[in-house]
Amino acid sequence: MRSRDLYVLLVGAVALERVFELWLSRRNLARVQARGGFVAERRSFWDMVLFQVAFLLACPLEAVWLGRPFLPLLGVPALLLVALAMVLRFAAVRTLGDRWNIRLVVIPGQPLVTTGPYRFLRHPNYVALAAETLALPLVHTAWLTACTLVPVLAPLLARRIRLEEAALARHSGPERAAAGCASLIP
Repeated sequence: MRSRDLYVLLVGAVALERVFELWLSRRNLARVQARGGFVAERRSFWDMVLFQVAFLLACPLEAVWLGRPFLPLLGVPALLLVALAMVLRFAAVRTLGDRWNIRLVVIPGQPLVTTGPYRFLRHPNYVALAAETLALPLVHTAWLTACTLVPVLAPLLARRIRLEEAALARHSGPERAAAGCASLIP
């Protein structure tokens, strides 16, 4: 099997993981709504969905259509970064439990989670997403995708973080401001 074929399978696996996240998110939303939780903002969800679709299509398209080679000196570290980002993502999802959601959901009165990766970062899932957006294309030298979509992701994440921080501050109480950790980078 050629490296491009393996790369397409890798991106397909990431896409399946995103489909699983959609299912988990829907299940979690129903659970938190039963406890008084609600979607605090809807538009940023669709921005992120469109971004993810474009990203997961661009990676294999660039690698295949432009004949990008697999360069081990770039591809192996990039693959390791993808794996580390997935570990961080799964740790964030596991730590939040049914409070994790791809929508901007809050549960009024609930204390903030400050365990797991949230001890160090307020938004570990977004750190993982940024790392994946940079690294996944570079696994198979899809540098145009990385150079194009990382700058597209930055303002999307900045806006999403602002909205999330504001919603949490309104509904989670004053300890949000005193969480004591950086938004993205420790």
